Amino acid sequence: MSGPQEQEPAAVAATPQQAGEALRQRWQWVEPTVWTDRMLRALETTVKGGKWFRLVDKVTNERNLKSAFWEVWRNDGSPGVDGQRVAQFEAHQEQELARLAEQLREQSYRPHPARRAYIKKPGSKEKRPLGIPAVRDRVVQAALRHVIEPIFEREFAEGSPSAGSGP
Repeated sequence: MSGPQEQEPAAVAATPQQAGEALRQRWQWVEPTVWTDRMLRALETTVKGGKWFRLVDKVTNERNLKSAFWEVWRNDGSPGVDGQRVAQFEAHQEQELARLAEQLREQSYRPHPARRAYIKKPGSKEKRPLGIPAVRDRVVQAALRHVIEPIFEREFAEGSPSAGSGP
């Protein structure tokens, strides 16, 4: 009786992809402090009933708020009606972000009115109005965008299965 026949081992890719690697590549632009691989899979396969629940905890997450602040910091910009500059916010970043998170969780956050400025229109003597939010409001806007943008991007992106399925 002869021994077991030896089979040639299956070919393995030189750099095998881990399960979530392809998923992460497709969604590389999303904020990783918010969007886990599990959430991205749900995003791709659509969420039951098309409704996302418990997203506010993603907005108020310390890492998300910090990431949102650094986006605002990189952009810098002018102060809002409160006169606070990005550098001033940065000097007390931990306290400012903690206060924002608490206000958002308690639903006591209220944005400041935007500061109105007028900028020249290119090639014209006319000026157009510009609303400049306070630094803290820009942080909240960025944190919210981190959470909701992928949901809407999937919905409206050209080529997505649900794009163009509206009325």
